[in-house]
Amino acid sequence: MYDIVIIGAGPAGLTAALYALRAEKSVLVIEKGVFGGQITFSPKIENYPGFTALSGNELADKMMEQVIAHGAEFEMAAVTGIADENGVKKVFTDEGTFEGKTVIIATGAAHRHLGAPGEEELIGSGISFCAVCDGAFYSGQTVAVIGGGNSALQEAALLSETCKKVIIVQNLPALTGEKRLADALLAKDNVEAVYNSTVSGFESANGAVTGVKIHNSATGEDSTIAAEGVFVAIGLVPATDFLKDTGLLDEYGYVKADESCRTAMEGVFVAGDCRTKAVRQITTAAADGATAALAACSV
Repeated sequence: MYDIVIIGAGPAGLTAALYALRAEKSVLVIEKGVFGGQITFSPKIENYPGFTALSGNELADKMMEQVIAHGAEFEMAAVTGIADENGVKKVFTDEGTFEGKTVIIATGAAHRHLGAPGEEELIGSGISFCAVCDGAFYSGQTVAVIGGGNSALQEAALLSETCKKVIIVQNLPALTGEKRLADALLAKDNVEAVYNSTVSGFESANGAVTGVKIHNSATGEDSTIAAEGVFVAIGLVPATDFLKDTGLLDEYGYVKADESCRTAMEGVFVAGDCRTKAVRQITTAAADGATAALAACSV
């Protein structure tokens, strides 16, 4: 039995592992996909303290090297459920069952994709999901923001400060985000909105985005918006399906917890993008990892 079982090997999970190992706890990290999590899809990171710029893969490698050097154990497996049996936390996976005195859930959340042709191939080459992370790369250029809710409007507002033009593509007849934010945004000379339109594909040259193909459901018209960058802001999907019967999730599928990172299940903690929170960045994931690990070490 391990002192701490960590589910997920993104920045939150790896930071939790580091803090737990330095406290001389035995740690198992379970990951079903890519070690490093969502950051491995970022070609360039410029907002992580201590580095002017580096790729997501480089940052993930550095985190992994540090945790491995401290003696963490790893298991490639998909977690299917967790349970508390007489104080012992059982983590069920497709590779067997693992036991721990405590568990830290750090499975993250993935940006919802459009599912349009060419999208997956162009992620990181013109298609992004985070204006805070990648907006600076499109300074002085034209970008499209896909979505009309608050997240999309906030992305568009940030981009409008540095981009030549921001075109919001909304699949409904109006923007659904906060009216005050929408009105302020549309009052800007470099912002416009296209309504009743869905993305049907992309245009590219030399492996980079040059335009967005859209279909207008009201007119039946197909057209292309010329843009060097596309920011998809249609929501997040937390990786928490294995917890759906535990009572730990809110209505959107996020694990309920405050800044203490403690869940309603004794000895189970949560860190990173899969917990209820307002800001989801690498730095906040790392902060959660440290908080959850220190709390788990005190049990």
